[in-house]
Amino acid sequence: MLNESLYYSKILLFGEYGIIEDSMGLSIPYSDYNGKFLISNDNNGESIKSNSQLNGFFLNLKKLEKNNSLPCSLDLESFEKDLENNLYFDSSIPQGFGIGSSGAIVAATYDKYCNKNKIVSNKNILNEKILELKVIFSALESFYHGTSSGLDPLICYLNLPILIKSKTDLGTVGIPNSNNGKGAVFLLNTGKTGNTQPLVQHFLERCKEEGFREMLKSKFKKYNDASIEAFLKNEGKSLLKNVKSLSKVLYENFQPMIPKLYRKLWKEGIDSNSYYLKLCGSGGGGYILGFTKDFSEAQLKLSSYQLDVIHRF
Repeated sequence: MLNESLYYSKILLFGEYGIIEDSMGLSIPYSDYNGKFLISNDNNGESIKSNSQLNGFFLNLKKLEKNNSLPCSLDLESFEKDLENNLYFDSSIPQGFGIGSSGAIVAATYDKYCNKNKIVSNKNILNEKILELKVIFSALESFYHGTSSGLDPLICYLNLPILIKSKTDLGTVGIPNSNNGKGAVFLLNTGKTGNTQPLVQHFLERCKEEGFREMLKSKFKKYNDASIEAFLKNEGKSLLKNVKSLSKVLYENFQPMIPKLYRKLWKEGIDSNSYYLKLCGSGGGGYILGFTKDFSEAQLKLSSYQLDVIHRF
């Protein structure tokens, strides 16, 4: 019998790229999209494609096992049998949109096939157990991204908001309830997928430059961490002030991550103060995050685009 748990997508509200270099991060589950394991009876195109992708993931896990570098005990024999029986991941989470499509697969695989010392998800989970899971998920998800923080599968698995204070200090956190205020955090759909791996590689290359590293410390980290604190305290004015500064830093220093067609839009938001855009995940396409003091004003300015509100303040 299949464990048909649902695994939700996630939104990294703050900390994209920065968490690789020890900035704070805040990630929340996003229940509008989800996925689960199913066995296909009719072999349609989607299930065949998913089964083939899962096979690639499985072969990578076998390789890790052979090299004694599998980060946890997985029942790969059962995984292989299920794949032969047309196992696939039935998902509404769009791939390459920065909301954790591969993370959901990794979380589901760990949940279903971990057969020894499995760390169970619950809302009172200890921080040290969260850290253990993050290390496991980082190794498992590296198949998809080359370098993974392990955060996406962690959020999918726990289905709880996570505050990352540093690489070794993270835990669950309560976030303010959405209310009926004018202000909003929203997703803007670019309609094209992004490719995480080359963008992360580009970022790591830039991190070798002293000037870029200095900018991360003095500007990115400062505004990113202040934005998180303002969001958690439900201080809308301070949130928007710091997000505006963060949006500027991203515009000036992360151009390859901002899809070309959206650079003008990004700048217009900063100049008009109608909305401020920031990366959602690695960028290059997918979703862009938006913050505004007045959502109806932002809607007018961005009337040609699909916007989804994820939080009101």
